[in-house]
Amino acid sequence: MERVLPFRFEPAQKTFWLLDQRKLPFEEIWIPCRSATAVAGGIREMVVRGAPAIGVSAAYGVVLAHFAGEDLVQADAILRASRPTAVNLFYALDRMKPCWGSLEASLSEARAIWSEVETTEQAISQHGAKVLRGQVLTHCNTGPLATGGYGTALGAIIEGHRQGRVQHVWVDETRPYLQGARLTAYELQKAGVPATLVTDNMAGYLMSQKKVDAVILGTDRMALNGDFANKIGSYALAVLAKHHGIPFYPALPLSSVDPRLHSGEAIPIEERSAEEVVSVRGAPIAPAGFPAFHPAFDVTPHTLVTGIVTEKGVLYPPFDEALRRALGLA
Repeated sequence: MERVLPFRFEPAQKTFWLLDQRKLPFEEIWIPCRSATAVAGGIREMVVRGAPAIGVSAAYGVVLAHFAGEDLVQADAILRASRPTAVNLFYALDRMKPCWGSLEASLSEARAIWSEVETTEQAISQHGAKVLRGQVLTHCNTGPLATGGYGTALGAIIEGHRQGRVQHVWVDETRPYLQGARLTAYELQKAGVPATLVTDNMAGYLMSQKKVDAVILGTDRMALNGDFANKIGSYALAVLAKHHGIPFYPALPLSSVDPRLHSGEAIPIEERSAEEVVSVRGAPIAPAGFPAFHPAFDVTPHTLVTGIVTEKGVLYPPFDEALRRALGLA
């Protein structure tokens, strides 16, 4: 599989390069970052997005803070404030904190975090492929562009197609940022997986026509009971899948589970600019000055989940017990 990664690191130039995902698939533009402040800006403005990719980027932001002579306490705070929902951001920064005293230690830990993403996602792809068949629907983008590795839900889909289990993929466009249309379609096309783009409001019709055999998508943060936050629209898909008796799976590394949260009610939901709703790529699609609401994520309750795909296998209810065992908390 041809992978397009969302970043690259050039230590000799003290530069972490971000592929500007706002421009894909029409332009491939790389943005140089030479400070934690620059990385935080890239995360905040969605130059880089996807929970695992945000975590790796934040780790290298700490490395760049060493290079740039930034105050590490301040750099850490700036990175933590860049986006609130994806727990991988905080997981990576918590791991980097003990390494602040040394550039070498920070660089080694950042490399380890990135390497673990790749290893973890290979396992997620293998486990996820086993529960997929026929026609699969996915939402948002969960491939290498979102993770820096092999992908979570999209990695499972691509592996499932390689094994002959997945025949076709329905790709939600994922309004308002169009990650499905711009990024998932782009990655599936490169991987040679048969897929069709649909608008977000077509999923119920497809399910009613028995054209969806499973739904799999990513996760930005999961509570210990299996409630999880993902791109806005995920909850609606879970409700539809439950009604139609279709298996519904979130796929995630266990680092996306927040052990401090016992339910999804405590997951912070980022609200982004209304401008992203009333325009598409700078072109207005609503009357000037018309108000819009833009929660970037929603929370799906664990009662709508069939199984949770992780690097340790597919977890089944009761999820609180399964997640605690997987995390070594039982």
